[in-house]
Amino acid sequence: MVTARLLAAVPIFAMIGACNAQPLAPDRDPRGAATLAQLLAGRIAGAPVNCLPTHRTNDMEVIDRDTLVYRDGRTTYVQNTDGYCYPNGRKDGVILVTTRFGSDRACSGDISRVVDSSSGIFRGSCAFNEFIPYRLP
Repeated sequence: MVTARLLAAVPIFAMIGACNAQPLAPDRDPRGAATLAQLLAGRIAGAPVNCLPTHRTNDMEVIDRDTLVYRDGRTTYVQNTDGYCYPNGRKDGVILVTTRFGSDRACSGDISRVVDSSSGIFRGSCAFNEFIPYRLP
């Protein structure tokens, strides 16, 4: 009888443990991983921030389908999105139409619709997470 109660509790403990699990790093293709490593060489990660101080799309670089890098002066911000903002890993042929909530800055929680630039067809969506700043020491 004690064994049956103990076995019934195992799924509960498993769920509690899953809640404390760290999020998995995005799967990067080798080329994207090499590009990101080169961009961040010698930089130190800071505490994640919810919004970028400024947002200029020409300061953004697509690393792979779910990783974006923003540059603001000496700081490089890495954004690992939920969903694929750039399904083919490039800006070519895709426009992000972003819905912002209460700010003109790029912030965690912003949702972007991925639209094919030639046909205007909706191709999916992605959401921004926190931005991780990397600075030179």
